[in-house]
Amino acid sequence: MGNSTKIDWEEFRKKAKNAASTAAAETNEELAGEMSSFTHLTKKEIQEIFPEKSEMEDFSELMEIVKSSTTRNNKLNKIVANSEKFSKVMLSLLDKII
Repeated sequence: MGNSTKIDWEEFRKKAKNAASTAAAETNEELAGEMSSFTHLTKKEIQEIFPEKSEMEDFSELMEIVKSSTTRNNKLNKIVANSEKFSKVMLSLLDKII
């Protein structure tokens, strides 16, 4: 894996607990349930990854682009054109899998 930064686990636990509390208060459960039917993520995982409704909506838009029948280059162009909006989604997803 090469060089990696040291993780402050206590700080991580605090942030995770705070994020979980915020997610429970702000997440639209119905949207998370719909999204889980299109992914390999559970409803709970989606709520944890995307605590704000706007993040779930951006993720939904990104999924629509990725699953569209357009060419790979067209998909990439749409993602790049909306890269600022999708960057938070991509970071959240990468945090989940790394």
